[in-house]
Amino acid sequence: MAGRIGLAVRAEFPDTGSFMANALRYVPFAATLAAALHLTPVMADPGNLPRPVTDADYVPVDPDEARLGQLLFYDPILSGNRNISCATCHHPKFGTSDGLSLGMGEGGIGLGPDRHVDPANPPELRIPRNAPALFNLGAREFTRLFHDGRIEADPMRPSGLRTPLEDEMVTGFDSVLSAQTMFPVLSPDEMAGHYQENEIAKAVRSGRITGKGGAWDLISARVASIPAYAAMFARVYPDIGEGRPIAFTDISNAIAAFMALEWRSDDSAFDRYLRGQGDLPKAARRGMELFYGRGGCATCHAGPFQTDHGFHAMGEPQLGPGKAERFERHSRDIGRMRVSNRPEDAYAFRTPSLRNVMHTGPWGHAGAWSDMRKFLAHHADPAQGLGGYDRAQAVLPAMQSEKDDWAILDDPAEVAAIEAAARPGVRLSQAEIDDLIAFLDALSDETALKGRLGVPDSVPSGLPVER
Repeated sequence: MAGRIGLAVRAEFPDTGSFMANALRYVPFAATLAAALHLTPVMADPGNLPRPVTDADYVPVDPDEARLGQLLFYDPILSGNRNISCATCHHPKFGTSDGLSLGMGEGGIGLGPDRHVDPANPPELRIPRNAPALFNLGAREFTRLFHDGRIEADPMRPSGLRTPLEDEMVTGFDSVLSAQTMFPVLSPDEMAGHYQENEIAKAVRSGRITGKGGAWDLISARVASIPAYAAMFARVYPDIGEGRPIAFTDISNAIAAFMALEWRSDDSAFDRYLRGQGDLPKAARRGMELFYGRGGCATCHAGPFQTDHGFHAMGEPQLGPGKAERFERHSRDIGRMRVSNRPEDAYAFRTPSLRNVMHTGPWGHAGAWSDMRKFLAHHADPAQGLGGYDRAQAVLPAMQSEKDDWAILDDPAEVAAIEAAARPGVRLSQAEIDDLIAFLDALSDETALKGRLGVPDSVPSGLPVER
């Protein structure tokens, strides 16, 4: 309310000065002042609403670089078997995710929930975590990515990044967003392919990632061999035109520019409300007050992008193969602890931003929830445990796997460990959940959901584009 009253007062009394502008930041003072000036305030806002998002929150994007990145994002040329693109698991049809609890990369056919096993080349394992949405990742404050934050900015390292590659990490990635592309192309279950299927998979299997003949070098050579790509790279990066070969970091930087432009999301009803450009429906207002008040949601979903970029144990059901090395037989996923090695980080996962969240389900690090109402009931009070979890919530295409999807939830000791780590919360009524749903729906940005450049009709490799 304070911001709205401030706008009204400044319109009536434009010379009130900086004291008035600062004083109006405080709700009690603003309410008193409104009464004295016979203004009619709208329903009271919580005092800890975030500031509006502005252009300054984002890194500028070169449109030509973004257009190059658009083609690369949708081109299967980056995958080992030339059959999977970035869009396979991050498609605008599914809110930049894939509509599945756990994705199916190599060995799958189709898009979204219709994706199924290729009987001629079945997958070995499901992708162990839910495909995260891509909205606002070009904003400056996003310096940690993935559910466990295993890649993050670190100015003390030569590459400026901390990643699992450690000292082998190369320089040249423009940002954390650019560097995150290195993981899917190296994963046998996501894009690289199984160990003996292609030259990329063989390089990964032998540990050759960087340098001449490494997996990244082989991918770059593929792209450079296509004349249309070679010409576009030379235009976007002039030093390439002067003789420098196309590097994997160039590919990554272009894809990052595309994602930053395509899925910038700052024009939802809530964004416009914060700018004083519109109001919210009553249910959404009630949900907003609950979110930033008694519900405690903003404890973690804080700031202009509704994330503290931290890690929290929310007692989420664990399904699928878990996060384990190939030689490990367990199916658990201990989250941030895999990165930090700190016991207090067990089962903690990164707080996601919530723009367009109603379009990105299933939700949770393992995509355990396809019903937002049920997810919110559990998420608000994770300490209530997993006894009531309905396995029908999972969206898992049928497949044979060496790991049982329900191994963790069928083990009382594993369930107890997840429950013990979960933070306490508050119980919500169905009416309160309905109000929260209305507020989360007000975070939808139609421009970002549609995308600015869209899905290309074709890509320079001539391979099929998933539409």
